Amino acid sequence: MCYSAQIEADFRRFSREYGAVLSFERFVELFWTRRRDGGWHRIPKAMRAALAQPRDERERELAGLVEAGDRELANAFEAELFQQRTRLAEAERALAARITKKAENDRRIAADKIARAQRNLADLRRTAPAADDARIFPGHYAPVMVVKDGQRKLVPMRYQCRLPGWTEEMEKRKPGTYNARRDALEGAWRELFGYRHGILVVNAFFENVPRHRVEHRELREGERPQNVVLEFRPRPAREMLVACLWSFHKGRDGEPDLFSFAAITDEPPPEVAAAGHDRCIVPIRRENLDAWLDPDPRDLASLHAILADREPAVLEHRLAA
Repeated sequence: MCYSAQIEADFRRFSREYGAVLSFERFVELFWTRRRDGGWHRIPKAMRAALAQPRDERERELAGLVEAGDRELANAFEAELFQQRTRLAEAERALAARITKKAENDRRIAADKIARAQRNLADLRRTAPAADDARIFPGHYAPVMVVKDGQRKLVPMRYQCRLPGWTEEMEKRKPGTYNARRDALEGAWRELFGYRHGILVVNAFFENVPRHRVEHRELREGERPQNVVLEFRPRPAREMLVACLWSFHKGRDGEPDLFSFAAITDEPPPEVAAAGHDRCIVPIRRENLDAWLDPDPRDLASLHAILADREPAVLEHRLAA
């Protein structure tokens, strides 16, 4: 399962490289919604930073929403700092009078939360770019390239697909739909495969792998499995066009609309299997981009052929930082 990826978030690069235009209305809707529901942190910093230098009135509107969202998140971190500093001071006063388990726990918890809030606030205010700014996890949002009315567009979508007919309660019971197995495309994913295709542009992806598999050994007697995170990158370095399926759910009773997607996974290439992992995302060839984004549901064999004819790349791995 590809549980995390480092995405390409530069909207202008999408325009230059792929002729994809920003879906302005969907980005406005996303920014407003995530500000209201407290999910602002689920929009990667790189997506927000890409709008730091607006060129026209529409981009200025988006940049204003980003600025407001970042300011509200900073206010929340500062409020947490104030609350926990007050808690810490009260715990230390209590401990000065008499040592109790409760006061010791309050002091420890407050100190941990203060440190975390300080890190979060410093990271939010940081202007120098960092690799993790573009990293997504299930539940985060990413720009997905689709075709609508013959035009390539960038639509912000949640990385966890809510399948057609599903409710929010159903997806909570089955949280693994951020990946779509290729051998299930004509089964569980049949309402999307051949109909709603997208591309996520990534520079790297990350996998949880049992340590003993990475070390090419069996578990020792009494040893419990331990996961490590591996980072995979193509060599030479380049972008990968990851095949995706996406879904749209119309919001009801005042709820916002939801665009969500899953990355297709398949059997791994030899170097990924040798690293101990049994699945891999599917990067398609650039020359197959149009055929993938504008699929013919009557010719699923051709779509499977695109997935089988992957972009050749050697995926090197290392332990993630």
